[in-house]
Formats: sequence, structure tokens, C-alpha cells
Amino acid sequence: MHQRILSSLLYVLCLKSLLIFGCITDTQKDPEITVFAAMSLTNALTDIGKEYAKKHNVRVSFNFAASTTLQRQIEKGASADVFISASAIQTDALEKLGLLEANSREDILTNQLVIVAHKESDISIRDPIDVQQNAISRLAIGQPEIVPAGFYAKEVLKHFDLWDRIQPQLIFGTDVRATLAYVSTGNVDVAFVYQSDTTVSEQVKVIYRFPPNTHSTIAYPAAIIKESKQKQIAKAYIEFLKTPTANTIFNKHGFTYLSTDTLHQKSLNELK
Repeated sequence: MHQRILSSLLYVLCLKSLLIFGCITDTQKDPEITVFAAMSLTNALTDIGKEYAKKHNVRVSFNFAASTTLQRQIEKGASADVFISASAIQTDALEKLGLLEANSREDILTNQLVIVAHKESDISIRDPIDVQQNAISRLAIGQPEIVPAGFYAKEVLKHFDLWDRIQPQLIFGTDVRATLAYVSTGNVDVAFVYQSDTTVSEQVKVIYRFPPNTHSTIAYPAAIIKESKQKQIAKAYIEFLKTPTANTIFNKHGFTYLSTDTLHQKSLNELK
């Protein structure tokens, strides 16, 4: 009888020890933030996330999609700490709804809109009106209503009075990477994408670069989500995007800072 009671007590004590140990292990896990970011940032932010995690012992998880898709997810209550859009339009919408942390928004990056063709294509473009040439029967852009790259593409086509003329040629991508894939797989003749997207495919080549004055300023705003439970870490992460380490990675993937003042000449130790 006494033996059974003693065995039961030992079992309870062991169980409590396991529970306590488990709780301690959970509390020692690295904190985590979730970043909702434009599809065009996939490769650059993935690389930067690894560097940030290594230096700051913070896990960074990502949700990459078209900027408007991400905006709608946040509006519906999706859990996120940081939002980085490829256009101010989506960030403006969230700000008007009061879903962003006050004074946390800042424009970080810019990009360049280009026309690409398959690497083996003989198509050349010296002037935007050349998209009407017989060699181009299918032209891909991102869906303007949800994809910022598509929005900018529509702007330049209107700027050159081409939008209505080339409607029969247009194929719409659900995001900028899908638009790029149309060219790399040979399903369209040319596509309008970002310069940064050309760094992820060896199957395409740039055949035209649009001057900045032919469309709205391409800006990537970053902001903290108001309902984030990791606001200090989210703020530190956005600051990290402006360090020399991040700058090197952004440049590798075809991005540049929107302003020369963006780059903080700070050591990583100063940001810890």
C-alpha cells in the first residue's frame, strides 16, 4: 500500500518536472516576427532574414504575395508584424484604416521598370512604341489592380498612348514573378517587370529600361502593424534593412535605396 502511494507520488513529481522543463524550454525559444512583403522582395528579404536571425537571435518568417493581396489579408485580421509593399497605395489604404502603428512608416527602396524577353529572342525595343511590332503578339504585365509592377506598367503604356492599342496582346500575371515566368517559359514574347526580378532568372534578358519620369515613383514603404505584439523587434528589423549588410544584399538583387539618406552608417553592434 505504502509502496503504491510512494510510486504515485514519484510519478506526479516526475510529471511536474517534465512540465516545468517544457515551460522553460518554450520560454527560451527565440522570439519571432512575421513579415508580409511584396513578391518582388522574396529573394532579397529571405537572404537578409537569415543575416538578421544570425545577428539578433530572432526568427523571421515571411508571407510573400502581390501587395494588394497582402493588404487585404491584413485588413481581414491576418497576423503580421511588418508590412513592406511595392507601392504606397496599399500602405496608404492600411494607414487610413488605422491598421498601422503611428509614425512607423518609411519608404525604404526603389526599383526600375523594364521590358524583358527570353534570352534567345531576337526582339529589340528602342522606343516603347516598338511593343506594337509584329514580332510581339503576347505581352505580359501584372494585374494592375493588385500588382504594383502592373500598375506602373499600365501608367507607362498610357503615358505613351499605347494602353488601348495593345489590349488584345495583354496577358495578366497574378504577381510580378508569375509575369516573369510567362517570358522565361516562352508563353509570351515580352513582359514588363522590375529590374530586381531579372536577377532570379537566367532565361530572360532586359531589352528596354523605362525612364523614371514615365511613371509614378516606385517606392517600397515599410511599416509596423498596429496589432503586432513584437513592435520593438519589428522596429529593429526595419532599422536593419537600412544597414550596410542589408544594402549589399539589396544591391545584389537589383534594388537601390530610395534616398541616399536611407543607408545608416552604423555597425551591427549599434543596432543590437
